Amino acid sequence: MDSGELSGAERRVWTALPAGTRAALAGLPAAELRTLLLTVARDRAATVRPADVLRRWREDRFVRPSDADPRVLARLEARMWELLPADVAGVELSPVAPPGTCSALTPVSQNRIVTTMRGTEVVSDPTNALAVEAAARRQRQPRTGEVHLAAAHRVLRAQDFGPGASAHFRLFTLVSSARDAGSGRTEARLLVRQLAWWRAVLAELAPSSAPRLHVTVLDDAVLGERLADTVRPALAADGIPLLDEPERERGRGYYVACALRLTLRDGTWEVGDGGLTDWTARLTGDAKERCLVSCLATERLVTGTVPR
Repeated sequence: MDSGELSGAERRVWTALPAGTRAALAGLPAAELRTLLLTVARDRAATVRPADVLRRWREDRFVRPSDADPRVLARLEARMWELLPADVAGVELSPVAPPGTCSALTPVSQNRIVTTMRGTEVVSDPTNALAVEAAARRQRQPRTGEVHLAAAHRVLRAQDFGPGASAHFRLFTLVSSARDAGSGRTEARLLVRQLAWWRAVLAELAPSSAPRLHVTVLDDAVLGERLADTVRPALAADGIPLLDEPERERGRGYYVACALRLTLRDGTWEVGDGGLTDWTARLTGDAKERCLVSCLATERLVTGTVPR
């Protein structure tokens, strides 16, 4: 195997083990690898003392509780559910997803994902998991059907967000998937649906925080036309503005055609993100599938500390 792809820490670990160990482990059938790892975990857990558990509870950013008041958070999310259109199906996601749920669909390294010893990964972004569910539902529908899903989920991410930042936080997520109708019409319709809902949410739950919706067209002239002649007129009522953000580069390669942001404090405080993706198209093997995802970090509205 190519050792050039390893980090320094990884290289040190594999160098300390007998030659061929990495290849031997990588070549094990999945069930046998799980058995091996579970045995190691059991042996290590047998040496843990109660004092060790308490120390890890204090020091490990993966296990520390959130600072958010769960009662406030529950009321906020309950109201968001009430505001959803009746045709949006709520989904209570599992805490784990199949391995590669993020990295197979997006340019996100598996090193940012908490992978389990049982051949799953902890959900790090509910938009990916909801897109898989949307693809499964779309395959059971006629081609003219469409799927609109929502989930509120606590996610866990392996990257370090900095001192004092939690590795886990809640996201309220929307995913819509429908078949291409040509000329960007499907994409425009999905954008109007989701942006109108986010505008209603921010107008009710954060009216004094100067909420803003931002949109970036990513090298798609046709969608740019639909933004001008369909999306903007549908959202033209007085209230939260929809602002162009042509200078945005973050999200290119992750989103296609269009990216979104939800902000407070006149655009200086980001609380949500989203965009069009090719995820359901790739999952179903149907290039005509269109998928729009978006999410809001609900704890940002409660504590102002959640990274996104």
